[in-house]
Amino acid sequence: MIKTIIVDDEQLARNRIRRMLKTDPSLVVVGEFASGEEALPVIKAQPPDLLFLDVQMPGMDGFGLLSALGEEQLPVVVFVTAFDHYALKAFEAFALDYLLKPFDRKRFEKTVHRAKQVIEQQRLSRTSQNLAALLDSLKPQVTYLERLAVRQGDGIRFIKVEAIDWIEAEGNYVKLHLGHESHLVREPLSHLESRLDPKRFVRIHRSTLVNIDRVVEIHPLFHGNCCIVLQDGTQLTMTRNYRENFPQLPDRLT
Repeated sequence: MIKTIIVDDEQLARNRIRRMLKTDPSLVVVGEFASGEEALPVIKAQPPDLLFLDVQMPGMDGFGLLSALGEEQLPVVVFVTAFDHYALKAFEAFALDYLLKPFDRKRFEKTVHRAKQVIEQQRLSRTSQNLAALLDSLKPQVTYLERLAVRQGDGIRFIKVEAIDWIEAEGNYVKLHLGHESHLVREPLSHLESRLDPKRFVRIHRSTLVNIDRVVEIHPLFHGNCCIVLQDGTQLTMTRNYRENFPQLPDRLT
């Protein structure tokens, strides 16, 4: 159903529009008003799909009503006027169409047909947006590691992953490098990589991950490889197969 409101200070004009709308069962008149002031609070509280709006009315005219509503609350608008010089301004005010009084049924039905098409498109668009939002809300939220547990003597030490400079593979273990410290963790590199935030840790070699926040310089080497320099001066090799992990590299380095 298409909820419709008529705003016109002439009773005869409102009656005529209402009679013509009755021939289409999909259009339901949910309100009639003789002024913009009367219509404004109702439209804000329960926005219609379609609005037939007189241009010239005492007090708040049609343009004043639309300005008070704002673009976000605008329904599909059809201006009704006895003066054709309002036509251009009507379209500038985001009106779908305008009816020049006195209009016949053929002209009215053409306008209504256009309005229904636009409303249907809007509804389909909103449905698609709502469905996309629903699917997005149903996606499992990915959480990444914030701390890693490493053995230290007879106990366990917890290390914040943001403190790690780089990580290298050593068989079924990985070695975490934190400045002058290093710690072994029994976990394959590929498995640990899947648990780390890819926006922070990127692979630069089949056996190396680096914290990109620690990278200060990148220099070209032979055969498309690069030298990665970290804040503490550590130099690591990035092979050409992993250069795409640094899309910000200038062409001369790639």
